[in-house]
Amino acid sequence: MKKILLLLLTVPALSFAQAVSINAAESNIHWVGKKVTGQHEGNISLKSGSLEMADGKLVGGNFVVDMNTIVVTDLEGDYKNNLEGHLNSDDFFGVANHAEAQLVFTSVKAADDKTYDVTGDFTIKGITKPASFQLEMGAGEAHAKVVIDRTQFNIRYGSDSFFDNLGDKAIYNDFELDVTLKM
Repeated sequence: MKKILLLLLTVPALSFAQAVSINAAESNIHWVGKKVTGQHEGNISLKSGSLEMADGKLVGGNFVVDMNTIVVTDLEGDYKNNLEGHLNSDDFFGVANHAEAQLVFTSVKAADDKTYDVTGDFTIKGITKPASFQLEMGAGEAHAKVVIDRTQFNIRYGSDSFFDNLGDKAIYNDFELDVTLKM
């Protein structure tokens, strides 16, 4: 019995990861897609998510985005409705068959006390590809700017990497996500 007690006292305390739920309703994902002649932007809603913490440090995370919530914020009327319909179509996100997108952290490394270098597997349109970004932790929230190459997820519409002679109709392959997570 003394040996067991001594062993328990000399083994360092194990740290266990704890999931911190994200408040999806108060979180925000702002997207920007650019083309030769300008850009469009809007929002999309987080369905669920959590950050994994151990000893006050970020060690993991996972998120689900509701693709049915894509909205365009820089247009109005028919232009807005047409672009939202096109983004939901198979030319872009194929929302009828892929109602959710997902991110699962695969690597987290502290850059400093508040900033982490994160690599995660993004699943969009049923295709999973890695992407890296920085995530900054704050009081009750986290913030990240993520750049995703849409062509990796078979979203090729208007890409001059796949189609010739697009001229000023070309849409850039990268789109940007400005993410604020509220805990």
